[in-house]
Amino acid sequence: MAIKIKVEYKNKLKDLKEYVVLATVDAKNYQETNLALVKHLTEEENIPGVYVTLNKPYKTMDSLFKRSGIDTGMMIFIDAVTKTSGGDIEKTDKCLFIGNPENLSDISVAMDQAVMALLSKEKFVFFDSLNTLLLFNSLSTVARFVHFLAGKMRLWAVKGIIISLEKKAHKELIDELNQYCDLKLEF
Repeated sequence: MAIKIKVEYKNKLKDLKEYVVLATVDAKNYQETNLALVKHLTEEENIPGVYVTLNKPYKTMDSLFKRSGIDTGMMIFIDAVTKTSGGDIEKTDKCLFIGNPENLSDISVAMDQAVMALLSKEKFVFFDSLNTLLLFNSLSTVARFVHFLAGKMRLWAVKGIIISLEKKAHKELIDELNQYCDLKLEF
């Protein structure tokens, strides 16, 4: 699967310096796809980035990435899980902890701060995942947020990846979001 992800990613995005991609992922390939995409960005393209996690706490993601050989020193995390689930928050310069996935304004402000904190000209923003936003927000609110987010990613001039599980129930949303993105990848 990781090889398929690399080939698909390279073939469709090789000529683009910046973009906004909507990546739909089958649930069984979700974690492997995320790891492969982040590894490609940090290792092969050697660019730093912001990883927005709405599903797993920062500590879990940091550990998972390190076990997979991903240099997390190149990343700033935004964690919207730890506070919601009552976890301990240890102050670190590698992660911005926000309240919960319902507070889209806090997510937006944290993303802006994190992107500006990266000193590299080239950067990526990895947003994981739309499905979690839908647990806390209405379909129309999520669509508006992704429209806003895609615009911000373009202003930041980053390589932006927005992950969504492929679900028939969300087909209407995915179809609408395609218009805000440069490309849709399916894994």
